[in-house]
Amino acid sequence: MRIGTISGIGVTLCLAAGALAQETSIPRTPSEPPSLARVQTTEATEPSVTVLGSRQAQSVLGRDVRSSAGENMGRIVDVIVDRSGRVRAAVIDFGGFLGVGSRKIAVDWNALSFDRDTTKRDVVTLELTRDQVKAAPEYKDKQSVVVLGAGGLQSMPDW
Repeated sequence: MRIGTISGIGVTLCLAAGALAQETSIPRTPSEPPSLARVQTTEATEPSVTVLGSRQAQSVLGRDVRSSAGENMGRIVDVIVDRSGRVRAAVIDFGGFLGVGSRKIAVDWNALSFDRDTTKRDVVTLELTRDQVKAAPEYKDKQSVVVLGAGGLQSMPDW
């Protein structure tokens, strides 16, 4: 055998190994003979791309929250999602002055509305009163979450 033939065989084996690496074996059914091998090729799917304009989506973290009466209710510092990825609550840093004496409260996502005011500024409004938020239990990381909503308090299950 010549070196050129050996190199050609090596390249062919490498290409075959690469093709097999993209195939996955499917177990045979009991009725199939052992010599029958079934192979399914897997195709890589292209990632999807969505472009959102600056007016279509904005971050909510750090946004000030107001009550329906215009009172300052705090600032959104976190968003809570359930296991399926659905947004369930926003964590609002409520009360205090310059971060001193403040508490974090989890409020139902549906109790928030995102609108524009008369000066065309984006505003986040909470459909709860200041007294309701004051009475809510504090949100603590890595503990069961109690969410304050228009219907009262509800507990989110532990993950």
